[in-house]
Amino acid sequence: MGSLLKEIRNGGHSVADTESKAGFGGGVEDVYGEDCATEDQVLTPWTASVASGYTLLRDPHYNKGLAFTEKERDAHYLRGLLPPAVLTQELQEKKLIQNLRQYEVPLHRYIAMMDLQERNEGLFYKLLIDNVEELLPVVYTPTVGEACQKYGSIFRHPQGLYISLKEKGKILEVLKNWPERGIQVIVVTDGERILGLGDLGCQGMGIPVGKLSLYTALGGVPPSACLPITIDVGTNNEKLLNDEFYIGIKQKRATGQEYAELLEEFMTAVKQNYGEKVLVQFEDFANHNAFELLSKYSKTHLVFNDDIQGTASVVLAGLISSLKLLGGQLADHTFLFLGAGEAGTGIAELIALEISKKTNAPLEETRKKVWLVDSKGLIVKSRIGSLQHFKKPWAHDHEPIKELVDAVKAIKPTVLIGTSGVGKTFTREVVETMASLNEKPLILALSNPTSQSECTAEEAYAWTKGRAIFASGSPFDPVEYEKKLLVPGQANNAYIFPGFGLGLIMAGAIRVHDDMLLAASEALAAQVTQENYDKGLIYPPFTNIRKISANIAAKVAAKVYELGLASNLPRPKDLVKHAESCMYSPLYRSYR
Repeated sequence: MGSLLKEIRNGGHSVADTESKAGFGGGVEDVYGEDCATEDQVLTPWTASVASGYTLLRDPHYNKGLAFTEKERDAHYLRGLLPPAVLTQELQEKKLIQNLRQYEVPLHRYIAMMDLQERNEGLFYKLLIDNVEELLPVVYTPTVGEACQKYGSIFRHPQGLYISLKEKGKILEVLKNWPERGIQVIVVTDGERILGLGDLGCQGMGIPVGKLSLYTALGGVPPSACLPITIDVGTNNEKLLNDEFYIGIKQKRATGQEYAELLEEFMTAVKQNYGEKVLVQFEDFANHNAFELLSKYSKTHLVFNDDIQGTASVVLAGLISSLKLLGGQLADHTFLFLGAGEAGTGIAELIALEISKKTNAPLEETRKKVWLVDSKGLIVKSRIGSLQHFKKPWAHDHEPIKELVDAVKAIKPTVLIGTSGVGKTFTREVVETMASLNEKPLILALSNPTSQSECTAEEAYAWTKGRAIFASGSPFDPVEYEKKLLVPGQANNAYIFPGFGLGLIMAGAIRVHDDMLLAASEALAAQVTQENYDKGLIYPPFTNIRKISANIAAKVAAKVYELGLASNLPRPKDLVKHAESCMYSPLYRSYR
């Protein structure tokens, strides 16, 4: 300890040598003059990071709470700082899950989980992994949406990095302020399109934080390798701009060159600080920026947009697995979308790619199996002059149709997919028309959170007399219809992105390719068992999510090696076992 004290200097002398001055509180010397300083005097915030005693209890990476053993309490100066009982991690987990279940308001559960993450990282992930189906809706959609809306009010402890227009020209320095150096995954948002809730500005930080907790819990990426980032360029949300407690910059959103320059500086700094192999996941950017950023940086960085690519991959997996219930091949089906934004066009493109690969038909042809409806009606050739660039490939020959129900009657789809972000748009007439056209209509109401879902599970089953195969973006409870229990599936991106990210990291990928997304979809579809199909499920249960993620990671990594985009050589013989061995474990370690 003496050597440590000598390292801390005070006016050229070591602290140990400092002559006694007027002490406070029983002879403790006011070495840095903090106690006798007036409020307007400037202080240096000295700290000594020694992982013992009080400091150890305040470090979420190492804190074990009452699970510190008698030996550890002696070795690390914890005597008296903890009650005398020694609990196992299992007992701590049991107590916490009981406490969480007593909260009736989901947001209160969210706050309790975030507090636990700040206090005891290992216990947080153990709790989440062991109770994933129960807690996934708490730490992610739908509860995370409400958390983002109220982030300013529930904000207690900063998580992740906030990079605003104030940091322009200094972003590399800001990245260096983050204490961890070995970052492998960054999830970044600018908060402009949070779920189906719109522009939440700086309060969108709840999304990167939530996504990265799933990267760890479901994909096994170590928490120390994850970095959530919010880029604050302002907000156009008047309510937030007028809120005295808003935590972001109070100005209208920067656009055009100012926005592009900040993003360019950010992406350059990320590669400079963390290297070529860091995965940057774009999250909840507005359509106009999302497509442009993905297109621009996919050539130079390892980037992935979960709203466009992750959603597409998980939906394609559901479609592939649903063929066991519907019959036929993907190419035999006709797909109609409500919503032609990031998610809709991303899914549509991946469906067309998969059909093209399976049938060897050109992509221009396979796209004709997919139709999209936006706010102005069916996307058709006669509208091409006024369409945004990402909608143009979906403009087919057909007379204009304004209403969704008329599009269903005209196109006669076997699959109806909702990505509109607008609730209650799959009306009774729409769903009944699907049922009249198909013996087993496949209805995917994918918009989040639950309030924005195009229809509920109960409505889909009731309006199709129990014949629908249904999946949604946010979870719905099982429905009893005519004494039969129907279990709705959840087309949750959390099936895909954690395993997908792990696969890229394992292989040391330097770029993302569409074939990797197709590999992830096929790997997920292969995890659906006959028992799942018997319940009408087209996705496997989340209880096996780590096994599912390991299989997805293995298939993605295999594709990375096959395409020659891997930098971690040689390739491991058994990629599934290698994926499992790479996964973070939340179990407590022993301290000497």
